[in-house]
Amino acid sequence: MSQVISLSPPLSDEDVMRLRIGDEISLNGVIYTARDAAHKRLVELIDKGQELPFDIRGAIVYYVGPTPAKPGEVIGSAGPTTSYRMDSYTPALLAQGLKGMIGKGNRGPEVLEAMKKEKAVYFTAVGGAGALIADWITSCGVIAYEDLGAEAIHRLEVKDFQVVVANDAYGGDLFKEGIARYRKD
Repeated sequence: MSQVISLSPPLSDEDVMRLRIGDEISLNGVIYTARDAAHKRLVELIDKGQELPFDIRGAIVYYVGPTPAKPGEVIGSAGPTTSYRMDSYTPALLAQGLKGMIGKGNRGPEVLEAMKKEKAVYFTAVGGAGALIADWITSCGVIAYEDLGAEAIHRLEVKDFQVVVANDAYGGDLFKEGIARYRKD
């Protein structure tokens, strides 16, 4: 059984470069949420040379639109969304210092190349496990784009948030290698 690696954002180049596909990770600290509409706005700010609503250097962005919290809870269901929808925006964010992304599904070739160039990592979380994932979130607050509702940017504090490295900064791809390993020809 492999050892779980504990990481606390912001991530450094050294943090990212020690990770390989298949590594099990426990995240502790602050991560941010952002989906399609928020990504579009972030890239528009970059294109205009304006400041982003949070320090992206070393940050991890979770592709999620959490549901509203029930009374007494921090957050509602918080399962990952399909990552490729953010692919057209991701290289610009990586160039600004984004070090990690969390979602589900594979990434396109432009994102994989940008991850190698910028020393970044893509983690995958289990789809359909939004209620369980919510238990790993200890605080949640909107920090930007409140008009987007669930797709606003949230600042999350997480404890023992479990993810797996799906794409590493060396070009490793768990989706491709996993299929190849179990293919029966």
